[in-house]
Amino acid sequence: MDEPAFREFVAARSPALMRLAFLLTGGDQHEAEDLVQAALAKLAGKWRRVQAPEAYVRQVMYRQQVSRWRAAGRRPEVVRAAVPDRADVDATHRSELRMVLRGALARLTPRQRTVLVLRYFEDLPDHEVAKVLGCSVGTVRSTAHRSLAKLREVFPELEVVG
Repeated sequence: MDEPAFREFVAARSPALMRLAFLLTGGDQHEAEDLVQAALAKLAGKWRRVQAPEAYVRQVMYRQQVSRWRAAGRRPEVVRAAVPDRADVDATHRSELRMVLRGALARLTPRQRTVLVLRYFEDLPDHEVAKVLGCSVGTVRSTAHRSLAKLREVFPELEVVG
Protein backbone atom coordinates (compact mmCIF):
# COMPACT_ATOMS: atom_id res chain seq x y z
CA MET A 1 0.00 0.00 0.00
CA ASP A 2 1.15 3.54 -0.76
CA GLU A 3 0.74 4.71 2.83
CA PRO A 4 1.51 8.43 2.31
CA ALA A 5 -1.09 8.69 -0.46
CA PHE A 6 -3.66 6.86 1.66
CA ARG A 7 -2.98 9.12 4.65
CA GLU A 8 -3.29 12.17 2.40
CA PHE A 9 -6.64 10.91 1.07
CA VAL A 10 -7.93 10.27 4.60
CA ALA A 11 -6.83 13.71 5.81
CA ALA A 12 -8.34 15.50 2.82
CA ARG A 13 -11.67 13.62 2.57
CA SER A 14 -12.50 12.72 6.18
CA PRO A 15 -14.59 15.85 6.90
CA ALA A 16 -16.80 15.29 3.84
CA LEU A 17 -17.11 11.59 4.60
CA MET A 18 -18.09 12.37 8.20
CA ARG A 19 -20.82 14.77 7.02
CA LEU A 20 -22.21 12.07 4.76
CA ALA A 21 -22.02 9.43 7.49
CA PHE A 22 -23.67 11.80 9.96
CA LEU A 23 -26.61 12.22 7.60
CA LEU A 24 -26.82 8.52 6.80
CA THR A 25 -26.91 7.58 10.48
CA GLY A 26 -29.53 10.15 11.39
CA GLY A 27 -27.22 12.38 13.37
CA ASP A 28 -25.59 9.74 15.55
CA GLN A 29 -21.99 10.92 15.89
CA HIS A 30 -20.65 7.60 17.15
CA GLU A 31 -22.39 5.56 14.46
CA ALA A 32 -21.09 8.02 11.84
CA GLU A 33 -17.53 7.63 13.09
CA ASP A 34 -17.89 3.83 13.02
CA LEU A 35 -19.29 3.96 9.48
CA VAL A 36 -16.40 6.08 8.18
CA GLN A 37 -13.81 3.99 9.99
CA ALA A 38 -15.21 0.73 8.59
CA ALA A 39 -15.29 2.14 5.05
CA LEU A 40 -11.72 3.46 5.27
CA ALA A 41 -10.53 0.13 6.66
CA LYS A 42 -11.98 -1.64 3.63
CA LEU A 43 -10.37 0.92 1.34
CA ALA A 44 -6.97 0.45 3.01
CA GLY A 45 -6.97 -3.21 2.07
CA LYS A 46 -7.69 -2.43 -1.57
CA TRP A 47 -5.90 0.92 -1.91
CA ARG A 48 -3.66 -0.06 -4.84
CA ARG A 49 -6.48 -1.63 -6.86
CA VAL A 50 -9.13 1.07 -6.39
CA GLN A 51 -9.30 3.52 -9.29
CA ALA A 52 -11.63 6.05 -7.62
CA PRO A 53 -11.15 5.92 -3.83
CA GLU A 54 -13.81 8.52 -3.01
CA ALA A 55 -16.49 6.69 -4.97
CA TYR A 56 -15.39 3.38 -3.47
CA VAL A 57 -15.58 4.66 0.12
CA ARG A 58 -18.99 6.24 -0.45
CA GLN A 59 -20.31 3.02 -1.99
CA VAL A 60 -19.02 1.03 0.99
CA MET A 61 -20.67 3.51 3.36
CA TYR A 62 -24.03 3.27 1.56
CA ARG A 63 -23.96 -0.50 1.54
CA GLN A 64 -22.83 -0.72 5.15
CA GLN A 65 -25.64 1.60 6.22
CA VAL A 66 -28.20 -0.35 4.18
CA SER A 67 -27.03 -3.50 5.98
CA ARG A 68 -27.40 -1.73 9.32
CA TRP A 69 -30.95 -0.55 8.65
CA ARG A 70 -31.94 -3.97 7.35
CA ALA A 71 -30.61 -5.50 10.56
CA ALA A 72 -32.34 -2.77 12.56
CA GLY A 73 -35.62 -3.80 10.95
CA ARG A 74 -35.36 -6.91 13.07
CA ARG A 75 -35.17 -4.85 16.25
CA PRO A 76 -36.87 -1.56 17.21
CA GLU A 77 -35.12 1.70 16.41
CA VAL A 78 -34.17 3.92 19.33
CA VAL A 79 -34.40 7.65 18.69
CA ARG A 80 -32.01 9.73 20.75
CA ALA A 81 -31.80 13.46 21.18
CA ALA A 82 -28.54 14.75 19.78
CA VAL A 83 -26.75 17.39 21.82
CA PRO A 84 -24.55 19.74 19.79
CA ASP A 85 -20.85 19.55 20.66
CA ARG A 86 -20.42 23.31 20.54
CA ALA A 87 -22.51 26.38 19.89
CA ASP A 88 -22.41 28.02 16.48
CA VAL A 89 -22.11 31.63 17.55
CA ASP A 90 -21.64 32.87 13.97
CA ALA A 91 -25.02 31.85 12.59
CA THR A 92 -27.81 31.20 15.04
CA HIS A 93 -30.30 30.63 12.24
CA ARG A 94 -28.13 27.95 10.63
CA SER A 95 -27.75 26.27 13.98
CA GLU A 96 -31.52 26.26 14.60
CA LEU A 97 -32.16 24.96 11.10
CA ARG A 98 -29.57 22.22 11.57
CA MET A 99 -31.27 21.14 14.81
CA VAL A 100 -34.68 21.11 13.14
CA LEU A 101 -33.31 19.12 10.21
CA ARG A 102 -31.55 16.67 12.52
CA GLY A 103 -34.77 16.14 14.43
CA ALA A 104 -36.71 15.75 11.20
CA LEU A 105 -34.28 13.17 9.82
CA ALA A 106 -34.34 11.25 13.09
CA ARG A 107 -38.14 10.87 12.74
CA LEU A 108 -37.69 9.02 9.44
CA THR A 109 -36.95 5.34 9.13
CA PRO A 110 -33.35 4.49 8.24
CA ARG A 111 -34.45 3.53 4.70
CA GLN A 112 -36.27 6.84 4.19
CA ARG A 113 -33.29 8.77 5.53
CA THR A 114 -30.89 6.88 3.26
CA VAL A 115 -33.01 7.53 0.17
CA LEU A 116 -33.17 11.27 0.93
CA VAL A 117 -29.45 11.52 1.64
CA LEU A 118 -28.50 9.70 -1.55
CA ARG A 119 -31.07 11.52 -3.66
CA TYR A 120 -30.72 15.09 -2.41
CA PHE A 121 -27.44 15.39 -0.50
CA GLU A 122 -25.40 13.18 -2.83
CA ASP A 123 -27.53 14.26 -5.83
CA LEU A 124 -27.69 10.74 -7.26
CA PRO A 125 -30.33 10.02 -9.91
CA ASP A 126 -33.12 7.60 -9.00
CA HIS A 127 -31.65 4.69 -10.95
CA GLU A 128 -28.31 4.97 -9.11
CA VAL A 129 -30.04 5.17 -5.72
CA ALA A 130 -32.02 2.05 -6.68
CA LYS A 131 -28.80 0.28 -7.64
CA VAL A 132 -27.08 1.21 -4.37
CA LEU A 133 -30.07 0.11 -2.27
CA GLY A 134 -30.88 -2.96 -4.32
CA CYS A 135 -34.47 -1.98 -5.08
CA SER A 136 -36.53 -0.69 -8.01
CA VAL A 137 -36.62 2.90 -9.27
CA GLY A 138 -40.31 3.02 -8.37
CA THR A 139 -39.48 2.11 -4.77
CA VAL A 140 -36.91 4.90 -4.61
CA ARG A 141 -39.40 7.45 -5.99
CA SER A 142 -42.25 6.40 -3.72
CA THR A 143 -39.98 6.30 -0.67
CA ALA A 144 -38.61 9.76 -1.45
CA HIS A 145 -42.13 11.12 -2.00
CA ARG A 146 -43.46 9.66 1.26
CA SER A 147 -40.36 10.78 3.17
CA LEU A 148 -40.63 14.36 1.97
CA ALA A 149 -44.37 14.40 2.70
CA LYS A 150 -43.68 13.19 6.24
CA LEU A 151 -41.02 15.86 6.75
CA ARG A 152 -43.38 18.57 5.50
CA GLU A 153 -46.17 17.34 7.76
CA VAL A 154 -44.14 16.94 10.93
CA PHE A 155 -41.78 19.90 10.42
CA PRO A 156 -43.50 22.67 8.44
CA GLU A 157 -40.63 25.06 9.28
CA LEU A 158 -38.51 23.16 6.74
CA GLU A 159 -40.89 24.24 3.96
CA VAL A 160 -39.50 27.81 3.95
CA VAL A 161 -35.92 26.63 3.43
CA GLY A 162 -34.89 27.21 -0.16
